[in-house]
Amino acid sequence: MKFICNKSELSEAIGKVSKATAPKSTIPALEGIKVKVTDGVIELTAYNLDMGVRTAIKAETDGTGEFVVSPRLFNEFTRRMSGDEITFEINDIMIITISCSSTECSFSAMSAEEYPDLPVVDMERGFTIKNGVLKSMILQTSYATSQNENKPILTGELFDIKGGKFNMVAIDGFRLAIRTEIIDCNDDYHFVVPKKALLELSALIKDEDNDCNVYMNDRHIIFETGDVFLISRLLEGEFHRYQSSIPLSHKTEVIINKRDFSTSLERCSLLIDDKNKSPIRCEISDGTVKLNCKTAIGRLNDTITADVAGDSVTIGFNNKLILEALRASESDKVKIRFSGASKVIEILPIEGESFIFLVMPVQLKNI
Repeated sequence: MKFICNKSELSEAIGKVSKATAPKSTIPALEGIKVKVTDGVIELTAYNLDMGVRTAIKAETDGTGEFVVSPRLFNEFTRRMSGDEITFEINDIMIITISCSSTECSFSAMSAEEYPDLPVVDMERGFTIKNGVLKSMILQTSYATSQNENKPILTGELFDIKGGKFNMVAIDGFRLAIRTEIIDCNDDYHFVVPKKALLELSALIKDEDNDCNVYMNDRHIIFETGDVFLISRLLEGEFHRYQSSIPLSHKTEVIINKRDFSTSLERCSLLIDDKNKSPIRCEISDGTVKLNCKTAIGRLNDTITADVAGDSVTIGFNNKLILEALRASESDKVKIRFSGASKVIEILPIEGESFIFLVMPVQLKNI
């Protein structure tokens, strides 16, 4: 079996699938990349039983077959070869010989007999969404997923689709992020996708104008875009009823420049570390937002002008949680709503509700 392909195209394809390999597995083949050679096509697959990625490139082929190869050796030898075209020859005892220009090397491969097939999913149940929209939804919400493995369902993101309205939701107990889009979908769906799979998908999305086809069953989901096929298991369990967490009213509304607010909070971050923790004290009244932070390292007072409507309020919050929410908002200004010193903080766009970010406050002393 032999194939010749473009070195850059192969290197890019290896990069697309390699993160789905299993670092350690009771099935040794899953620690490698499966290479399938067919007429004029080289197909690469990586699968760790939770997530799988498959892609393909064109090649000049002689013979057909498949084998499993070490991702490290496959990637490094391919990337470091001189010349633009690279030739692979695989003999009957699974020795791969790679040649490119004046360079030649060889190493062992494995049989693909023990490599499990990717799960089968009904390709008729699903929806289509623009790559750029899906990527934006992932990046605007993934920061709010939980890191606590004791509640696995919260380490993923909820896909809640009803009546053509798609809410992607993440929550960790201290904050909640919702990103909303209207899509062409007549069916209702409610399932949770692991964060790792979504972040890998967002990294694989290059052409944001193209479509991503999404298919699912009760256990798995497939994202198919361009030459990339990503499959992931779904998380089991009852997701938080997030709609009940969204405030129905507010007492104070602030419209503030996101960059000014973020810069002030970043200055506060200089005074906070693992040994010196402190909530930010925020006083809102008469067109100003006053921030105060005091730790053993030092003290900072800052005043930002803003459009303030409603009651004055003094509230405390975790600096990191508010900063991450601000960074996830894709706008120059944000709307921040307060319902009191002990009520959830709500961050929204100036117009509409394409995103809603909620952050729990922190109780201040001597408020």
